[in-house]
Amino acid sequence: METKKKPAQQIQIQVNDKVADGEYANLAIITHSAAEFVMDFVRVMPGSPKANVQSRIIMTPSHTKALLRALEQNIVKYETEHGEIKMPEPMAFPGMTPRSENMPN
Repeated sequence: METKKKPAQQIQIQVNDKVADGEYANLAIITHSAAEFVMDFVRVMPGSPKANVQSRIIMTPSHTKALLRALEQNIVKYETEHGEIKMPEPMAFPGMTPRSENMPN
């Protein structure tokens, strides 16, 4: 018996004006549990003792791994076109401890 494959469903992705403007973040704090990864994107302003989370993304472990692979592929494409991305020396934010040290996994 022959099985017919269904055509892949196309998803129309829309972005409203507020989301299209984007949010700037210069720090990401990533924590996880057995069921999910939580990524907080933070904007740290020089000289300010406080920093606000601009966006929080919660994903399953498999979706997080797929995101990692997509980022790796895009970085390779970017560096092929524009050259190597230079990494600055590790930056320290005074008084800040990584959230993963404060939260159970």
